[in-house]
Amino acid sequence: QVRLVESGGGLVQAGGSLGLSCAASGRTQGTLSMGWFRQAPGKEREFVAAVSQTGSIASYEDSVKGRFTISRDYGKNTAYLQMNSLTPEDTAVYVCAADRLYNVLREGRPDYWAQGTQVTVSS
Repeated sequence: QVRLVESGGGLVQAGGSLGLSCAASGRTQGTLSMGWFRQAPGKEREFVAAVSQTGSIASYEDSVKGRFTISRDYGKNTAYLQMNSLTPEDTAVYVCAADRLYNVLREGRPDYWAQGTQVTVSS
């Protein structure tokens, strides 16, 4: 069993920054690709960012490119999402996810999900 524990999030004014972190524990059987999805009220869940097992590959949803940065501790199953220049449109529940396969994670079908954390950006 793999458990993802997410931390961070909260309330920030538009233009501000927040950081999220996610740590995987349990029977991970090596390193996992990790990432975040988000879901705003009344909207579908959408991909935000992902990083591969080695950290050599990262991808972002178009609207967050240049503002969000995903990173990870090398050789560990801990990932970080630094969110800058936040706008009210970034308000959502952010959910960390992980999978052994980067493409599966990227396609929104990861094996492991965290509980999610609220990010609220006020105007």
